Amino acid sequence: MAPRAADGVPPPRMSPARYRRLRRMPRLLDRIEGPDDLRSLGEAELQQVAQEIREAIIDTVGEIGGHFGANLGTCELAVALHSLLESPKDKILWDVGHQAYPHKVLTGRRDQLGTIRKYKGLAPFCSIFESEHDVMGAGHASTSIGYAVGMKEAMRRGIGTDGRVVAVIGDGAMTGGVAFEAIHQAGGLETPLVVVLNDNGMSISPNVGAVSRYLNRIRLNPRLWHAREGVEDRLRTLPAGIGGVFDRLGPQLKESLKAFWAPGLWWEELDFAYVGVVDGHDVKALRAAISSALHADRPVVVHVATVKGKGFAPAEDGGLEGMETWHAAKPHSIANGKPNGHPPKPAVAPPPQYTTVFGEALVAEARRDERVVGITAAMNSGTGLNILQKALPDRYFDVGIAEQQAVLFAAGLARQGAKPVCAIYSTFLQRAYDQIVHDVCLQKLNVVFALDRAGLVGEDGATHHGAFDIPYLRCLPNIVLMAPRDEAMLVRMLRTALLHDGPAALRYPRGEAVGVPLPTEIEPLAIGTGEVLREGGRIALVGYGAGVQKALEAADLLAEQDIEVTVADARFAKPLDGELLRRLASEHELLVTVEEGVLAGGFGTAVWELLSEHGNTPRILRVGLPDRYVAHGAPALLHEEVGFTGARIAERIQGILVGTSS
Repeated sequence: MAPRAADGVPPPRMSPARYRRLRRMPRLLDRIEGPDDLRSLGEAELQQVAQEIREAIIDTVGEIGGHFGANLGTCELAVALHSLLESPKDKILWDVGHQAYPHKVLTGRRDQLGTIRKYKGLAPFCSIFESEHDVMGAGHASTSIGYAVGMKEAMRRGIGTDGRVVAVIGDGAMTGGVAFEAIHQAGGLETPLVVVLNDNGMSISPNVGAVSRYLNRIRLNPRLWHAREGVEDRLRTLPAGIGGVFDRLGPQLKESLKAFWAPGLWWEELDFAYVGVVDGHDVKALRAAISSALHADRPVVVHVATVKGKGFAPAEDGGLEGMETWHAAKPHSIANGKPNGHPPKPAVAPPPQYTTVFGEALVAEARRDERVVGITAAMNSGTGLNILQKALPDRYFDVGIAEQQAVLFAAGLARQGAKPVCAIYSTFLQRAYDQIVHDVCLQKLNVVFALDRAGLVGEDGATHHGAFDIPYLRCLPNIVLMAPRDEAMLVRMLRTALLHDGPAALRYPRGEAVGVPLPTEIEPLAIGTGEVLREGGRIALVGYGAGVQKALEAADLLAEQDIEVTVADARFAKPLDGELLRRLASEHELLVTVEEGVLAGGFGTAVWELLSEHGNTPRILRVGLPDRYVAHGAPALLHEEVGFTGARIAERIQGILVGTSS
């Protein structure tokens, strides 16, 4: 029986969405099968649909986990856009995709929301393979405006179906240089598109830098919540004859004076019309502003102020800390619209997270050597650098979503004798590849790259898997590559990298470490040396990083079949321990390399190259990630899919042994 409540008000501790379900109260949202259904609704009804989407996200994502805060902030924006535009003929491009769950709900995926980020469920971000309404695939920031310029310029040349184009980009993504490159081009070409700047003062962490301060000054000043076009008229009405004097000023001085009175002059200098600041939670105001922008036939930016976590009190009322905490919701973290308390502590404490081990080790290294500093690109808690920020704030730098600048900044620090550590996810470091090649490796600078999230990261999927860093770094001269098999080795490798003269990179996975004790005395490694962990007979398994534990699991399974194998930890992918590998090749019939990265150009390929050059190549089985983009899902399911488990490795080895003996 449904709980009783007066006048349709939910009882305490029950979310409005759950209350409606129990009372079988109809939702307008249930009538929305696609964007076309919005166009028959009035503005009050559209506002209601936005709130119902918000409630659905709180209930659903609070149960299954997923990106949370940014999506709560874009419910009204998604409704306003889809009620005005004719998607997919008109193009709505959502930067990153953290903010696109309401868009998915409105474009035929409402009833699938509960599968988002799950194995074979809805993609965590926009995906062109999932829906015709997802016109760009994205999981990395700052790309939407560039896509939009390309699409609209193709339309202007008669290529494809013509339509209106809107790019939705967050203020956090505006710290990425590629966004500015696209704005520069759009203004120069006078491309008729609309950029909706979704400004909530956050990316995952609070935004940093001068651009963020500029947007904050506009967003936080109620007097600047207006369109910019009327500024000259207001200046002309100033008292005591000042307005008349203004009209006689030269154009350059007039523009300088107007800059004190209106936001958005920066955009206008780049030939964008500026509209804002608009209340991002008022559907009527949004529709009016966006509609006028769509009719302008020129580049227009609509500056929208939203609240990350809107409608969920712990995020909305918790300040910057609350918004950062609720960027994503963990599974079962919300019940009846409220936080579900702290999960019960396990009877046995789990191993620490690799990220935490790295962060604490970096603090220790910074205390040991005053030259050591840490750099992140808008991912301080994700990389563990929040630990350094708290302990030694003057040794911590956040450059915003600007990986290229992170590496260039590190290069400058290194040239002055500092020992910078760039802590950047494997997938995001791809964005700074030229700087790694040209500015660090070519000049052999003392920069350490700490690549978190190496390997398959799970629910964030193909855009976030750290699959390619081994080959994209291994081909570069002067760099040392290493990967720890456990948390103790991570601590030793960080010390090794900081003592090394030249660039070095260490990769480590997301999630829990192995559970071994951390060293009290940190002994650095000799560069390019591996280690034999167990001796066996006909077969040798050589693991790299996370591959070592998989090799050991396979060895245990094979031992149950009375097959004893050798297991070695390569520790380094560049330089390789040639002496160890040649010995293993000469003493074993089969060499098995195990790595959590793509096989093409990876660690196993490096081993094959080394041994073939010396003419003693044994039969080699390479185990790693396939030559395709791996989808999203729980890491265990993904590892099973691609064969990166101890059991699958053991099966493959047994199959080879059967084949050679028959």
